Formats: sequence, structure tokens, C-alpha cells
Amino acid sequence: MKDERKVMPKYIFTTGGVVSSLGKGLTSAAIGLLLEARGLKIAMQKLDPYINVDPGTMNPFQHGEVYVTSDGEETDLDLGHYERFTHAVINQHSNYTTGQIYNEVLRKERRGDYLGACIQVVPHITDAIKSCIRRVNGEVDVVITELGGTVGDIEGLPFLEAIRQMGLDEGRGNTMYIHLTLLPYLRASGEMKTKPTQHSVAKLREIGIQPDVVICRTQMPLSQEHRQKISLFCNVPPRAVIEEKDVEYSIYEVPLILHGERLDDLIVEHLGLDRTREPDLDEWGRMLERIREPDGEVEIGVVGKYIALHDAYKSIYEALAHGGIANRYRVRFRKVSSEDVEARGPDAMLAGVHGLLVPGGFGERGIEGKIEAIRYARERRIPFFGICLGMQCATIECARHVAGLEGAHSTEFQADTPHPVISLLEEQRTITDKGGTMRLGNYLCCVEPDSAAGRAYAEAEIQERHRHRYEFNNRYREALREAGLRTTGIHPALDLVEIVEFADHPWFVGVQFHPEFRSKPTAPHPLFRDFVRASIDHGRRKNGG
Repeated sequence: MKDERKVMPKYIFTTGGVVSSLGKGLTSAAIGLLLEARGLKIAMQKLDPYINVDPGTMNPFQHGEVYVTSDGEETDLDLGHYERFTHAVINQHSNYTTGQIYNEVLRKERRGDYLGACIQVVPHITDAIKSCIRRVNGEVDVVITELGGTVGDIEGLPFLEAIRQMGLDEGRGNTMYIHLTLLPYLRASGEMKTKPTQHSVAKLREIGIQPDVVICRTQMPLSQEHRQKISLFCNVPPRAVIEEKDVEYSIYEVPLILHGERLDDLIVEHLGLDRTREPDLDEWGRMLERIREPDGEVEIGVVGKYIALHDAYKSIYEALAHGGIANRYRVRFRKVSSEDVEARGPDAMLAGVHGLLVPGGFGERGIEGKIEAIRYARERRIPFFGICLGMQCATIECARHVAGLEGAHSTEFQADTPHPVISLLEEQRTITDKGGTMRLGNYLCCVEPDSAAGRAYAEAEIQERHRHRYEFNNRYREALREAGLRTTGIHPALDLVEIVEFADHPWFVGVQFHPEFRSKPTAPHPLFRDFVRASIDHGRRKNGG
């Protein structure tokens, strides 16, 4: 394949060992931030060994949220960390799965591109993986590629072989392998154990990859004795054994922890990058000060069907925390199952919250609980923020209880509803496949300036990311407007309702899109900023402040 790159980037590969969910995505993002703080331009990527084409059809209980890129790709939630921590361009080339790799190879085989060759994992699958790694680079200095799963997983072997070959193709001075592992602490004996890390690195070395750095997730400080032991048995210098201790306040402390361990010095030294420039972390440090020393605390109720798993609404919780940072308040979450609201009533589950958010989702389970929770917020004048399905439930609630449209519903849940205030997008009526077929990615929205959304954005036109099949039914726009539900954001090309607000309410906004995907700790999304501010004001009024 002809290489048309103008810039020869360096490559960092992040692998994980011992157990899953160690935080490879978070660590990779933190490394990206440190390199950007040194003036380097980076790209970031996640390789997922599962056979699904993408996570779009996966159960959130199993996989967590689906993160949507601006160009409409349904991806792994780790890409949210990449965008929140760095300025890397995240797009369709930032996440590849085994399913996508094999699809590509099989399409080529059917076209005859391989000229009758016997298709094998090596070299055809590994070549396809390497091609995907190189597609992400663009005009950047460093490409950081995270490999999902754990060393030793059968499905990850082709990816490990591909990144091993990258070291040969690009040269060891242009590639770096960082292995994230766990040091378990046994409280019964009061000991930290390095043996799982030794075995994990030994497995990686069997495959042909010698890690350049071993990052150790730990609850307890790493002693010099432990560093020396890991250094000896994992064949890395003691200074390349990095402690990543559990954070005290926020995940946003991780970059400073790694910087304190001089990890960025190791990286620029190994890759031959500019060592003279110290990272500028002042803005990040000021943001952390706001987290550590808030002026107060505000409680936000989040009502959903996947409440048991924090990662199912990962970007929502992060964006709410960002809203708190903007207002120098700590946000406390009250995670409420919408089914519990149905069973016990909103008074029992939501009394005392300062604000209420209903996030997106799919399926009928818990819908009536969401609608009741929204009614509770509207009638008690509690700040409300509805996102995607949350906006649709707010529309249904207003139709039923304010406009008097008895039996109003979404055709997603009741095909024969007498008042389909939410209905299937026209473009979706002939689609049967589930994966990658929704309205996805960035779409234009024109915002009314004299509205809560308009004041938040301070812009007449915005671009936000979408992931949905059902839409506000324009046949009911006038009836709902007369009932007090304003349509304050419109997608002009198709005249689709993007934002609704309840006029006679301190702060009641529903959006069809997903603003949480654009929020960063140093640049909170304006809607989350203003929603948290309204919730703080509501709490003060309740307390007589």
C-alpha cells in the first residue's frame, strides 16, 4: 500500500493486564493531555477485539454508553475520555472492532483483491489492523492506540500481533508499548502483590512485545522495593515502573499523577521528541482547584432505566460534573430507577432534589416512571433537563397533563396511540437493520435567542450530535405551544424540533440531541452549566438563601 503521509508520526500502544476495567482509556487520554501540554499534536484510537461491528446494538448493562462522534460513528465510551481530556480529532477512524476488520477483509476477498490467495490471520487480518492504525494519524506527532480487553484474551491476539509488527515496520525508536496492570492489595496479610503483574508482562513478552513502561494501578503507594521487583521481573528500568494510585477527588487528577511520576519525560525521551518544553498544565490545575475547593454542593436526580451501571450514562455524569465545575459547586447524583418511580411514586424517590435530568435510552421499560418524574419537576418548578428520550417524555407529559391529549404517547411504545406526539422519522420507515442506521452525528439547529437555550448558547446556530429514530410530531406543534411547550430549537432543512422549553417554569429544557458528548472539564457545555446553575438557585430558594 502506498504511504502518502506527509508527517511520520510516532506510535504509542496501550495494553492492559490482570483484569479488565483498569482504566486504559482514561490513562491513554491522560497521556494524550500531557503530550498536548508539551505542544505536540496527537491522534487517539481504540481497537476493540469484540466481533460486533460497533457497540451500537449492545446492551448498556454489558457495555456502557455508546459514544457518538461528530461524523456519526457509534463507538466505545473510552472515546469520550479522549475528547474530554484532549483536542484530538475523534472520528470514524478512532475506533475499530474485530467485526469491522473482518468485514473489510472479506469484502476485499469477494472482490478478488487478494488474487486468489488463501486468506489468513497473518498477514491479511494483521495487515488490515495496521492499515486502520495508520488511517487515524493525519498531520500529527504521536498516535496513541489503546487495545481493548486484557492480554491473554483469545480475541485480542491478532491485534497484539499487529502492534508487535508495527514495532518492526516503524522502528523501535518510533514505537512505544505501555502496559497497564493491577497490583492487588491483600488486607488480610497487609501485602501488595506483584505476581499478577509479572505474569501479565510475561504473557505479553511471549507474544513478542516487551513493554517500555509498566503502569501499576494500586490502592496503596508503591514502595521502592516493589518498583525494583517489577523492574527485575518485567525487564524495564525502575524509572519506567509508574505508580497510578486511585485518585482522591476526581479522574481529572490522573494526568498530574502521571506527570508527577515523570511519565511524559520517559515518552518524549524514548520517542525522540522535543524534551526542552515543559508541559503547561496551569489551566488543568485551576480546574482541579475548583473541584477540590467547591463553594457548595447541589443534588441532581438522574432518572433512567440503566441506573445500576454508572458507565451506561458516563458522559451525562461527567457533563453534570463539568457544570458543577463551571459554577464552583460539587454535583451529587441521586441515581433513581424509573421503575422505582413507577412503583413507589416520585415523592418517595425525588423529594429534596435540586434539579432533575432524564437521559436518553430505548425501550418501553420504565417509561411511565420517567413521565411521572418529569411531571413532578414541572409542577414543583424544579429545574429539569431532558436529553433525547428525556425530551420526548417531556413532550408526552405536557401533551397528557397540560394540553389534555388523553393517551398521548410515542409510536415507539404504542403504535395505536390516539395522539402520536412522538413518531418515527420519515427516513426511518423503510429501515430494518438496527446497527448504525439511526439519525447519527452532527446536525444544525437554529436557536431562538429569547429562550433558556438561546441564553446558554449565545449563538443563533449550533451543531450537536444525535442518536435517535423518533421525533417530535409537527402535527402537534401548535397544540403543545398553546399548552406552554415552546419549540425553541429547529433543524431548518427538515423543520425538525430540536429543543423544547416550558414557558412558565424557572428552567425546563428538553433537547433531541446529546450535548453531553461535547462537554469538557475545562469547557463545560453551556446547557449543563446553566442547568446546574438553575439547580443551585433552586436549592438556595428552598433553603431560604
